[in-house]
Amino acid sequence: PAMSRRVVRQSKFRHVFGQPVKADQMYEDIRVSKVTCDSSFCAVNPKFVAIIVESGGGGAFIVLPLAKTGRVDKNHPLVTGHTAPVLDIDWCPHNDNVIASASEDTTVMVWQIPDYVPVRNITEPVVTLEGHSKRVSIISWHPTARNVLLSAGCDNLVILWNVGTGEMLLALDDMHTDLIYNVGWNRNGSLLVTTCKDKKVRVIDPRKQQIIAEKTKPHDGTRPIRAIFVADGKIFTTGFSRMSERQLGLWDLNHFEEPIALQEMDTSNGVLLPFYDIVYLCGKGDSSIRYFEITDEAPYVHYLNTYSSKEPQRGMGFMPKRGLDVSKCEIARFFKLHERKCEPIVMTVPRKSDLFQDDLYPDTPGPEPALEADEWLSGKDAEPILISLRDGYVPIKNRELKVVKKNILDSKPPPGPRRSHSTCDSDFFQPSLEEVLEEIRALKETVQAQEKRISDLENKLCQFTNGTD
Repeated sequence: PAMSRRVVRQSKFRHVFGQPVKADQMYEDIRVSKVTCDSSFCAVNPKFVAIIVESGGGGAFIVLPLAKTGRVDKNHPLVTGHTAPVLDIDWCPHNDNVIASASEDTTVMVWQIPDYVPVRNITEPVVTLEGHSKRVSIISWHPTARNVLLSAGCDNLVILWNVGTGEMLLALDDMHTDLIYNVGWNRNGSLLVTTCKDKKVRVIDPRKQQIIAEKTKPHDGTRPIRAIFVADGKIFTTGFSRMSERQLGLWDLNHFEEPIALQEMDTSNGVLLPFYDIVYLCGKGDSSIRYFEITDEAPYVHYLNTYSSKEPQRGMGFMPKRGLDVSKCEIARFFKLHERKCEPIVMTVPRKSDLFQDDLYPDTPGPEPALEADEWLSGKDAEPILISLRDGYVPIKNRELKVVKKNILDSKPPPGPRRSHSTCDSDFFQPSLEEVLEEIRALKETVQAQEKRISDLENKLCQFTNGTD
């Protein structure tokens, strides 16, 4: 009676349907990195797909315009600046031409990727961030504040950077007693969730440098745990049971003792990488993607379906909402890495109507940051600035990332009575310092003009060579 009425749960996501793209829409002939590390090796945005690749001596990743599908030219330029393998990459959410990379060489580099395909490798980062003492395996941009980047290294240290000045904003050093497995921001970037080899999930307020909640062993097994924030600030975890079964868990920060939901899945040994919207679980080495919807009613985590394929995934990229094709009712797009190729997988909710389906596309975070780095650091919070996808999203033209290093010469000595012995010296020195600064300024302008000229020439050359193919 009462039971049978509730058998079929109403959900607009009941019929999510995954499909690989046609063969000519894949990216072929890419030597995907073989580094053993639980990063997803792939980062995508509405303009580009970036993939960490094998590279002799040093570390590299390749960046392809989204539309450049098919066989990748073996001379396609790479981004090569690290002196050891690249372990993680992340596109800036507020500038589709800016990507950060973390490396075994202990540095984080931030790169400006031009809209045209350059002729040579990109070897000069806009800024190099140095502060870790061991390899850096995790990076993640702040969701709402401009130029704030997080990195986590094998020194058990989490560092927050202001990329616009190249400075370290905060270092969270005494919080993790062992290797950090993953780090995730909440929606407005006021809190972090981390998982660690010491079997704890921690929720951290980075600006107060405080752990505000922690849970030891949310999953009893010894293998790595992952955690992400989902809607309403709940935390979703994946891990293993004592019997090595893969599990997922849903937790409320204010009652961290007991899970809201804990479900067993299967006995495969790949760590599950969660991607959030509906929650999609992609195991490294799995050939399937499972998806679940999280709601306010029991059992809270509702299994929807599984997308299965024949070949295991080496890594996975996840397109932000604004990069999806709303006219095809696409609600997610994955970029699945094989050994030698990248295969987009499209998740759609089939609808009979061609009209914009507003229930599938609530307004979504757009490319404008809601805060400046220093506002965030001083304690301000802001929700993401949302955009409507009703008319689709058109990526914006390339915007330069400017890095303004704080200059020692800017802190002028305080005005005051001159000491007698220094009159001759300082009067003599003052104008020449001004002159030097002026000269530097002029040189900078010359260099910038030359760089623009070179890139224009490269562009012309590109058009010229493409025209003759």
